[in-house]
Order: sequence, then structure tokens, then C-alpha cells
Amino acid sequence: MNRTARAFWLNSPGRGEIREVDLPECGADEVLVRTLFSGVSRGTETLVFRGGVPESQYAAMRAPFQEGEFPGPVKYGYLNVGVVEEGPAALVGRTVFCLYPHQTRYVVPAAAVTVIPESVPASRAVLAGTVETAVNALWDAAPLVGDRIAVVGGGMVGCSVAALLARFPGVRVQLVDADPGRAKVAEALGVGFAAPADALGDCDLVVHASATEQGLARSLELLTAEGTVLELSWYGDRQVSLPLGEAFHSRRLVIRSSQVGTVSPARRSSRTYADRLALALDLLADPALDALVTGESAFEELPDVLPRLASGEIPALCHRVRYSDPT
Repeated sequence: MNRTARAFWLNSPGRGEIREVDLPECGADEVLVRTLFSGVSRGTETLVFRGGVPESQYAAMRAPFQEGEFPGPVKYGYLNVGVVEEGPAALVGRTVFCLYPHQTRYVVPAAAVTVIPESVPASRAVLAGTVETAVNALWDAAPLVGDRIAVVGGGMVGCSVAALLARFPGVRVQLVDADPGRAKVAEALGVGFAAPADALGDCDLVVHASATEQGLARSLELLTAEGTVLELSWYGDRQVSLPLGEAFHSRRLVIRSSQVGTVSPARRSSRTYADRLALALDLLADPALDALVTGESAFEELPDVLPRLASGEIPALCHRVRYSDPT
């Protein structure tokens, strides 16, 4: 077998290329994976592409199989679906998800891949990393039956959270976004939609995922007394101002962060990251989640596509990358 592959590298902020890389031999506890699809998360990956990761967060923002360093050259990404070509007999031929960058083939420890259930198409499984983030957010938020909930920010994470909340009995869920085009996504996910000015108030819980100062301020306005904003946004190197005067204290409002990289403390004793990812993949059996994939291009097009995703020229939630080259 050809022991070379091709990978997308960010050379410097705003400029990427596809490079040929050499593959190591597959060890006894390793797998060789041929990529079928990868996904570009327009939030985090375009932040990396623009060079917006603050130096203080270089270590925290490292992807599991990242090569190079911020701001570049760096090989970055974490939504990869492929077929195991070499490795333990139980895995050969299986379709798997891995937190690996955009690369045609790669070798990783067998423990780093998760088998995708037969009920989940490989093309949808690129969403696993983001749905896993949504699972952890809801473990943090702990919504209750009958809660009135708004999700402010209809990006990939916000829509994933809204999709999972749509399964909760008796809740009122509304996706709030300034882009009226997100109304069709909300409809496909089975939740309501509103522009920020028209959103329903008296919320017990608001999940904020717009990564904007205005969105966070509006989230606080939508709360009922003693309500909670769960903050999922990551602002990179930007400073954010909050309206903590007026009725913030008298209404006993709460702002709580959710940590993407670790399991919620409430679940830490009994759940692992592998548990969380396996649950996310099971949830992806729902075809409604196809609405989160809003574009697709070939792997070879990434150097031209990523600048357009970063600039907003290509509007996207998850942009799927397809691989057809046998190398």
C-alpha cells in the first residue's frame, strides 16, 4: 500500500495548502484509517484560520492530533469519518469517527477511534464532535420537564443543542438568531424560531452560543427571575461587556460556563469522554440532524473554500468535506 497521504495545513493566518505526508507503519495497537468525510466547524476552525486564537489559549485550543503550532503552520481539525484499512481484526472494515484533522489517510491508536452505529450514515457522522459538545452542555444545564428555553445563536453548536432539546418532554424551545435563514433549520429540527427582538421571554434557561456581546446581553433579558444563562460561546481574543447593573442582582440571574473539553462535574464519577461520544453517535440516527450540514466540497478545494467560509461568503453550519482520492 502507498504509505503517503495528503493533509490540509494552515501555513499562516488566511492561507492554507495541501501537503503530502508520510504515513508510519501501523503498530499492533494502531489503526490505519482512510477518510471518507471530514467536517469544518465554521466557528472554531475559521477562528483558527483567521489567526484569532489568543496566545494564552494555545495549549487549551490544541486539537488531539494537531501538528504544528498556532498561529501557523498548523494542521488542525477534529471531525473525521473514515474506514479502518489496517489494525485489529475487530475494527478492519468498520466505519469510525476520530478527532483527526483533514487528511486522506492517517494512523492513530485504536483507542482513538469510535465505531459508528450502522443506523448512522458516514456522511452525517461528521457531526459527532459537535453533538457531543451539545450533550455535555445539556449535562451542565440539566433542563427540566416543562422548562421554557431559548437557544440564542443558530450556529452549529446552538442548533445541535436545540435539536437535542426538542426531544425533551413538555419544554418550550425557541432558536433565536439574527439570520432569518435559520428559520428553515429550526423547522427541520422541530423547534420554534424568532429574531432576537421577537424572542419569547420568561425563560428558565437560555443557552447562549452566538459568540456576540449583543447575544449574551439579550440572553440575560430573556430570563425569568432566578433563571440561568449557560454560556457556550468562546470569544477568542475579544473582550466582552455585560449589563450586570439594573435588575441583574435583584432578579438573582445566573451566568454559567460550560467546558467543552471535559465531562460535566455532575457526571464525572460515572461518565467518560468515550461515553459522551458514543451517546452523540447514537443520537445521530435522527435524520433531522442532516439539516446541520449546509454545504459540501471536495478535499482538494479546501485551500479555496476555507477563506470563503472564514469571511462568511459561504454561509454554513457544518461544511462537509468529501474524499474520493485513493491516496
